[in-house]
Amino acid sequence: MKISYDSEIDALYIRLIEGKHECRTVRLNEEVALNIGKAEKLVGIEILDAKEGLGAGKLPAIVLEGITASTAPLAVRKKPSKK
Repeated sequence: MKISYDSEIDALYIRLIEGKHECRTVRLNEEVALNIGKAEKLVGIEILDAKEGLGAGKLPAIVLEGITASTAPLAVRKKPSKK
């Protein structure tokens, strides 16, 4: 899973399945859209106007419940600025 934020358009994207996927988009409302791939698998979730939902300048706590520890490291990195 990968969570990314684009400050230029104030959008948060939660990618649940890595790689390229041909998806259809299902809009839940004006701010939230689901990307559905093959076999009706949820590939990702897009949240527009993310600062409103997350709180400007604040990183919300992320809690994973019922998931066993992974051997993969947790990586937190800033998105490179576009020039």
